[in-house]
Amino acid sequence: MADDLSRRRFLGAGTAALAAAAGLQAAAQQAQQQGVPRSADHHLPNETEPGPNNTTLDKQNPSSVWAPETDAGGQPPFKYSFSLSHKRQEDGGWTRQVTVRDLAISKKMAGVEMRLITGGIRELHWHVGAEWALMLYGTARITAVDEQGRAHVSDVGEGDLWVFPGGIPHSIQGLGPDGARFLLVFDDGSFNEFETFLLTDWIAHTPPDVLAKNFDQATNPFAKSPKKELFIFERPLPRPLEEEQKAAEAGTGRVPNSYDFRPGKMQPNHKARGGEVKIVDKKVWPATNIAAAIVTLKPGGLRELHWHPNEDEWQYYVSGKGRMTVFAAGGRARTMDFEEGDVGYIDKSLPHYVENTGDTDLVFIEVFPTPYYQDISLAEWLAHTPARLVDQHLNSGEAMLNAIPRAEAVIKP
Repeated sequence: MADDLSRRRFLGAGTAALAAAAGLQAAAQQAQQQGVPRSADHHLPNETEPGPNNTTLDKQNPSSVWAPETDAGGQPPFKYSFSLSHKRQEDGGWTRQVTVRDLAISKKMAGVEMRLITGGIRELHWHVGAEWALMLYGTARITAVDEQGRAHVSDVGEGDLWVFPGGIPHSIQGLGPDGARFLLVFDDGSFNEFETFLLTDWIAHTPPDVLAKNFDQATNPFAKSPKKELFIFERPLPRPLEEEQKAAEAGTGRVPNSYDFRPGKMQPNHKARGGEVKIVDKKVWPATNIAAAIVTLKPGGLRELHWHPNEDEWQYYVSGKGRMTVFAAGGRARTMDFEEGDVGYIDKSLPHYVENTGDTDLVFIEVFPTPYYQDISLAEWLAHTPARLVDQHLNSGEAMLNAIPRAEAVIKP
């Protein structure tokens, strides 16, 4: 009898709890349908923030502090700033990186910012992953040697690109009058700029008799070489470009496909009142196995709603201010704000947009660990799907759908 009474009490309590939970869920759904009170200046009682606040950071991230009503959470952060990264300083310059260790979502790509003073050298080295670069400031000389001993020596300036496939040894040196600053992107989220294959490090860890035998010398010809890596160091400027090219190419010639590329000489692939896009992939640059888009948005301009079906996207914000929402399916969406020096990351096939929220041009790059650029826009999808079918989903009216341009806009307006 006592057991039966306890069972009935337990069942009654469980039923009440379930009913209460259902009531809370229904209330939440009703509140969501009716809309939570909001104000443009966030003055309502449910919007106040009494107590301590990081006001400076809040001002930089308004879309996180006060998310749009369309955000639903559940999407992990897709932003990290180089300003938060450790800066390694050397006598020839400095470097810092953003990898998967900093931005957990960035599994396929990592980025490095580097500054070389006039004469500053990023030591002769190589790495497993490919290196894609954008010159942000100044001028530099780059060198490389491919698997057939063919050489590449060239000077690059602001806005120029270079790429070194994985395993290709190379170097970078800052030129006059004030050296260089550049962005490096690698097709490996776990890349570590501080653990690359360095010339001095290799020589220091090879037995002296082996070095002598390898170079047909009686004794080790590198006995005076550094016992510790140089990494970034200062030396006199290189010889004239043509002289160094001639010496490096002797016997084997120049690499058949140049490792550098100058986007400034190409016309935009897409141009509109709201901005322009230049797409640089293997179609126009045979040497690259990393695709990119260089995007410029005018104030109020929009990189239209779209996604990339073939690979993840790594972003770097060169100048200006912008906002991006990423939709991750399952009702998950998040909006974040970006400015100069920030990194963004979007997983493959996740739809998103980028909007210029500032009063100057927004310039950013999209980089993909694949030779060819691909995207699909929302407008393009709807324009090429039967209008009746789309209208049955969205109730927009077939006239509106039929008016969507058949060619992808890319930039709006």
